[in-house]
Amino acid sequence: MKPVTLIPIHGIPIIQPGDDLVKIIIGRLRAAHLSLTSGDILVLTQKIVSKAEGAIVDLDTCFPSAEALKLARSCGKDARLVELILQESKKVLRQRADVLITEHRRGWVCANAGIDFSNVPGNCVSLLPRNPDRTARDIRKRIRHLVRVDVAVLIIDSHGRAFRKGAIGVAVGCAGIAVLKDMRGRKDLFHYRLRSTEIALADELASAASLLMGQANEGIPAVVIRGLTYRKSAQPAKDLIRPEAIDLFR
Repeated sequence: MKPVTLIPIHGIPIIQPGDDLVKIIIGRLRAAHLSLTSGDILVLTQKIVSKAEGAIVDLDTCFPSAEALKLARSCGKDARLVELILQESKKVLRQRADVLITEHRRGWVCANAGIDFSNVPGNCVSLLPRNPDRTARDIRKRIRHLVRVDVAVLIIDSHGRAFRKGAIGVAVGCAGIAVLKDMRGRKDLFHYRLRSTEIALADELASAASLLMGQANEGIPAVVIRGLTYRKSAQPAKDLIRPEAIDLFR
């Protein structure tokens, strides 16, 4: 087992709609006398991806429906925000005072459909990227085109978990790495053959990168993970979502 290194990318500016994330990241690495190498894993927060893609909404432009007004009264949230949450969700799974847990249109189960006020100016909120698996693939291709190296790309967010306090990093977009590591059939130290063990590798990497990224004003929305041996794959991050038919918690 080789050492695995996490490298924070400092100096990334406040991202604006239309910004070229790949050029910005390569530029900041060069400024620090660093570069991407084949086999690296580039981890990006969903926030900078959403900003670059223009997935930012001013709440003053939102007009709540009757359903949003009713739900806002029962949970105590801004009705404009609730309207956005409903637009981004397949269904509301749980609610209580100031809490809405929903199933996002792309299948993630998270608070407020992943809509977030943090690190967004004014009266605006950020939505989750429209298709983060596709965006991760596009970023990977562009890096290969510009600097001739083959890297994997993860786009990550912070989600809570059932029965556990605190948020952790999870992968919502992926390209170039198998998001699940299947251990079934392998033997443990005592020769017991594993029968059901699958490792959510992409989520483990997301949480590792989150240690450097932070959640407040750290200003590190991108991290390079170097030295990990992994299986290259076109498997999307959406494969991490457990189908509802076998999800015992829904």
